[in-house]
Amino acid sequence: MASRPKKNFVLLDSNNNDTNHVFSNAQPRGAALKAASRGFTSIRLRERGTKRVHVFSGKVETVAAPANRPSWLPSTVKKANVKKIGVEHL
Repeated sequence: MASRPKKNFVLLDSNNNDTNHVFSNAQPRGAALKAASRGFTSIRLRERGTKRVHVFSGKVETVAAPANRPSWLPSTVKKANVKKIGVEHL
């Protein structure tokens, strides 16, 4: 079973400038989920090594924890959700 290589995605600000936030994942959606869980709502991720910018909208919801949760987990947890808007090319 071969694992997929991780890619690095840099979060862009509203002026298309790089920020200090870099998220690593094999897929852009995974990196966007990480960004959304940290509170970003308008997510523009530049894939390092390519000229692609993945655009997402994100939000964080508070939901009930699963029934089989461990004792240290609170009864409500935050869950990130993203929706892909598209891909732009630089």
